[in-house]
Amino acid sequence: MNRLSLKTGMGIAAVLLLPPLPGHAFNSGSTGADGAFNPTVNTELQLPPDGVFNFTSVNIPNGVTITFKRNSANTPAVILAQGNIIIDGIVDANGKSPAPTGTGALDGGDPADDGLPGAGGPGGFDGGRGGLLGSTDPSGGSGLGPGGGGGGTSAVKNGGYAGHATPGYTSSGNGTAGGTYGSPLLRPLIGGSGGGGAYAYWDVYGARIPGEGGGGGGGAILLAASGSIRLSGSVTAYGGWVGSTGAVKYTGGPGSGGAIRLVATEVSGRGTLFATNAVGNTDGLGRIRVEAEVFGDTFVTYPPFSSSLPTDLFVPGLPALAITSVAGIPVPANPVGRGDVALAAATPNPVTVELQTNGVPPGTVIQVTLIPEFGAKSTVDSLPTAGSLDGASTRVSLNIPDGRSVLTATTTFTVVAALGERLSPFAQGEPVERVRLSTEPGQPSRMVLFTASGREVEVPAATLAAGW
Repeated sequence: MNRLSLKTGMGIAAVLLLPPLPGHAFNSGSTGADGAFNPTVNTELQLPPDGVFNFTSVNIPNGVTITFKRNSANTPAVILAQGNIIIDGIVDANGKSPAPTGTGALDGGDPADDGLPGAGGPGGFDGGRGGLLGSTDPSGGSGLGPGGGGGGTSAVKNGGYAGHATPGYTSSGNGTAGGTYGSPLLRPLIGGSGGGGAYAYWDVYGARIPGEGGGGGGGAILLAASGSIRLSGSVTAYGGWVGSTGAVKYTGGPGSGGAIRLVATEVSGRGTLFATNAVGNTDGLGRIRVEAEVFGDTFVTYPPFSSSLPTDLFVPGLPALAITSVAGIPVPANPVGRGDVALAAATPNPVTVELQTNGVPPGTVIQVTLIPEFGAKSTVDSLPTAGSLDGASTRVSLNIPDGRSVLTATTTFTVVAALGERLSPFAQGEPVERVRLSTEPGQPSRMVLFTASGREVEVPAATLAAGW
């Protein structure tokens, strides 16, 4: 049976926040429907379908850690408060490390999880799978996300480091390093990317060991309070680390740091904000942004954050792109990135992949890319879309190999003037001339803006359309 996944040395900055000119009180938009959040023990929050919690107030005491269970769409974690948010404990949106891989005691006692990648934090991307035993190509899989690290091969062995605000670490012994993406505005949010999986190999005892999976990307989290945010604890969005078991093996690449955004009428405290890979060096850094009308005290952050007066949290609908069916099997409305569609073993190749656009001019060609669990990826152009600006469709035919694969889709088109004006705030006020839409594993559609001056700014399109 074939299964497809469809998606559309540390430097620390201590920054003194000085109060700007007085402004109008910020409104987080929280409905208060979830009441007051006052945990007294470590708590895992199950993210609702839209990822948004509407609290009256938040108080996380010292000694308490808050983590998140991802929803089916793997949205960022959003905590809104009508009053204040007080964090004396820890808010953890970190990516996960891959499962231990090795033989005997080295694999943690469960060889069945060898090669599995680390999961991304909420709104982050999973790592690539480690190379498979007995495969004709035991190369590791690429990490997911726009800055995912390349998989290890017979030539380079170890998985590539993921990138985000800065590129991943480049080494002759690792797969291709992930590049940069995203915007310092963090509007909307996008998490860190996954590291590449490692090549499978023979160990010193003569046993064949799957390659280690890549680390998951750090998550994306937004904390917004109509009152104040007081931080004496920490908010973290680390990428997942690799090679922690000490086993003799090739290692996956670490995930990149995620994204942290704080918005409130007043932000104060002497806490810490971290969004790096697990090593904490300058490679694969995430992004941090703080917006307030009144700033105070000294934060310890890495990387340094950008800042401004409060801006809008959510933006209304924009163009979107989705894969709707494969071989006649409908794709779930919220694909999770793993096992979204299962094809029977007897399904003949090539299969037909159906696609849908909204807000994209008809006649647009879409590039569909197949990323197999092992081996090289391939790309096919669709027929031009047929329909209207409000809804158009097209299809491609492609061969899907045995095992698990990921399908992504990308298209670039010229925007009309009105849409270019709506998009210009995401490009620091520059006119936007063209848009590239793409689907990514575990995420809604995403968007890259091309400005008149030649700049490229990335924002998640369907996340915006859903109110992000």
